[in-house]
Amino acid sequence: MDIRKRRLKDMTLDITADIVGSFIFAIGIVCFTGPANIAPGGVSGIAIILNYVWSWLPIGATSLAINVPLMFLSFKYLGRRASMRTICSLIISSFMIDWVVAPLLPVYTGDRLLGAVFGGVFIGAGLSLIFLRGSTTGGTEIVSNLLRLKWPHISMGRAILFVDCAVIALSMIVFKNLESGMYGIISLFCSTKVIDAIVYGFDQGNMVTVISEKNKEISKRIMEEIDRGVTLLSGKGAYTGQEKEVLICAVRKSEFARLKSIIREIDHSAFVVTTEAGEILGEGFKPVNKDS
Repeated sequence: MDIRKRRLKDMTLDITADIVGSFIFAIGIVCFTGPANIAPGGVSGIAIILNYVWSWLPIGATSLAINVPLMFLSFKYLGRRASMRTICSLIISSFMIDWVVAPLLPVYTGDRLLGAVFGGVFIGAGLSLIFLRGSTTGGTEIVSNLLRLKWPHISMGRAILFVDCAVIALSMIVFKNLESGMYGIISLFCSTKVIDAIVYGFDQGNMVTVISEKNKEISKRIMEEIDRGVTLLSGKGAYTGQEKEVLICAVRKSEFARLKSIIREIDHSAFVVTTEAGEILGEGFKPVNKDS
């Protein structure tokens, strides 16, 4: 019964985050960036461009259509679990854009710089809520992960930046306006900073110590789903004298929510200690010899 209640609670939080996050995200797209002909990267940026060329194409439905082939690739190469959560978030965000925000809320038609800034802030805030529950709205994140399968040496951040810059460059060609690309960069910068502040925080990561009877199962899920290294140490309870296994793992802020979710799914009675890590050096993080 406790497991059912916990799963129901998690599902409720996931759906709530998708609805609220998608609503805020849709405000940024529909009310600010779209009317100003600003494509702030990603699939939503491509949808804005296509909506400019063919006005009868709704932005939300177009984003959903573009993501359909990407989702097939995601199922094939990235796994079923992450793909299912993304599909749910994607459908809700598309619905919010076309059927809730577009017909109900007014659009901003003033200064384009303000439109770029506030559009980026709303987009970043909305995506942050979705990211915090371990999901995405597809598009850029899927393409970036697929690129890293081909070129694993490329970092996630650089892969996303490459895709977004390509969309912004395309917007300048289609809109025939250099300023559209410049404002797109501003909007992308603002959304990234908001995501950093809400999801990643101001520290570099977390060091997590886990004491559980199911540490091997937990470590396997961490390595498969988050692609982080795990260390298992031998421990001994001071009071009971019982031999225990201690799991240690370092993750980025963006990965911490998913790590907690994995531990909770496998062993809700696990003993977990989280330490803020101001700087993490080594494989998968900043190189040891990299200047600060």
